[in-house]
Amino acid sequence: MTQPVLDVQDLRISFGAHEAVKGISFAIHARETLALVGESGSGKSATALSILRLIEREGGTIGGGSIRLNDGDRSHDLRSLSDAQLTALRGNAISMVFQEPMTSLNPVLKIGDQVGEVFIRHRKFDRRKAMQAAEEALDQVRIPDPARRLQQYPHELSGGLRQRVMIAMALACRPKLLICDEPTTALDVTTQAEILTLIRNLQAEIGMGVLFITHDMGVVAEIADRVVVLRNGEKMEEASVHDLFERPKAAYTKALMAATPKPGSGTSTQQAGTETVLDVEQLSTRFAGKSGLFSRKSGGVLAVNRVSLKVARGETLGLVGESGCGKSTLARSILHLIEPESGSVRLDGNVLNSSSRQALRETRKDMQMVFQDPYASLNPRLPVHELITEPARIHGLVSRKDQKELAADLVERVGLERDAINRFVHQFSGGQRQRLCIARALSVEPKLIIADEAVSALDVSIARQITDLMLELQRTEGLSFLFISHDIGVVERVSHRIAVMYKGEIVETGPTEQILKNPQHPYTRRLLSAVPNPMPKQRRKSAEAFTAFPQESTTLVAMA
Repeated sequence: MTQPVLDVQDLRISFGAHEAVKGISFAIHARETLALVGESGSGKSATALSILRLIEREGGTIGGGSIRLNDGDRSHDLRSLSDAQLTALRGNAISMVFQEPMTSLNPVLKIGDQVGEVFIRHRKFDRRKAMQAAEEALDQVRIPDPARRLQQYPHELSGGLRQRVMIAMALACRPKLLICDEPTTALDVTTQAEILTLIRNLQAEIGMGVLFITHDMGVVAEIADRVVVLRNGEKMEEASVHDLFERPKAAYTKALMAATPKPGSGTSTQQAGTETVLDVEQLSTRFAGKSGLFSRKSGGVLAVNRVSLKVARGETLGLVGESGCGKSTLARSILHLIEPESGSVRLDGNVLNSSSRQALRETRKDMQMVFQDPYASLNPRLPVHELITEPARIHGLVSRKDQKELAADLVERVGLERDAINRFVHQFSGGQRQRLCIARALSVEPKLIIADEAVSALDVSIARQITDLMLELQRTEGLSFLFISHDIGVVERVSHRIAVMYKGEIVETGPTEQILKNPQHPYTRRLLSAVPNPMPKQRRKSAEAFTAFPQESTTLVAMA
């Protein structure tokens, strides 16, 4: 066998006294994709940053082992290289695509300046030639109208387009090794499918090795050749993707597989009531166009277009669709956090549109929202007992004297220890924070909870715990949910019905099993064909099915 592109042996990484990576070894060959999987805190990102020697900037140190990059006839011991030598390799022989492109791209520089800089720095192009190369790089990653995109700023692009820009920058110098750290976690399934296909095609074209870090086992099945499973910094198992999925050996790997939602595994078996809790009729929401001294006011963007839907007591309605279709705007319009242009929203028969500010405030206690990012939606300065009882205090449902007892009851209901009420947000994991968000919503005993991508950024096992909690709360308390997600597997597991949203409209609604097995609208069929299938044997079939449907424009500004 030829020399591997990357050879890591007995790697050890520490943050102070804590050893985050404990002697792991693996190798990656040309045109091979190695998936590095495991829950948050397993050492995946630390390993990736160590390969690039960026771990020191994060406060970590490489305590032992070797990291060797084989670049053609040259071999580099990455641990022994100087800063200048490493700078020459980064972005050239080794490139990395991070999870969140908005934090990796400079918000005050145009796309062309950022992509062109790679060619100027590493290939010594002059500015004119660099801009030409930058346009070709954007075209290579299938960005429409690349010349125009060069003149735009990162905030003017959708999430999928920004991720393509990052891939274009990473591939500009045709690297020997591409490191992808959760590059598709926040993307909808259609954009995700496009990104995965793009990486596979470019990998075959330029012969690079790929280290792909993810917690999504469906994505692993779609893209990986081999898999390394990490837990608490230790390697649990390494195997080909087919062997791992068909015959996992480690108990931890088996648990990951069990927690992974699988298409066709069944819908929610809990019975929903017949009484309508939420009734939305012909709801439309428009964002005003730009106006100013030298610009004419436009008609704006119709983000939600005459949407109607109903949610029964004890029912979960799954709302799916790609980024930019208007899902989150619809959720906020229902709550009147964004004022709709027209239409009506009824909660238990009460019309919210005609409600006064005070009446709307009272009604909102019956409708609560759980957001995608729990850390951003929780006040880090408040202890938990104040944080999760705040809605109840606002609505006069609990006194200061009794709030600790209520808080203790709430954290127990969501599966946390009673003494958690005296801690602060930063002392909890991501999954625990999401439980706190649910506890806060429960403090006012709502009739409906809107969960907006509430599990999309969580590990599969943690996401399973959160959805199990939702199902249990629905069973014991009759809660209704509007569950917004791009993860079709999770939606299938928790939803009684599914509504499909496209370009601000609901294009199809029906029972979960019916929608998944017999979709009627072409967009629904395309959406379902893009879902990563956690069955490696079906990888090719899934990819072909996706490409069989016409692609939508990727120029939409994300609103969902």
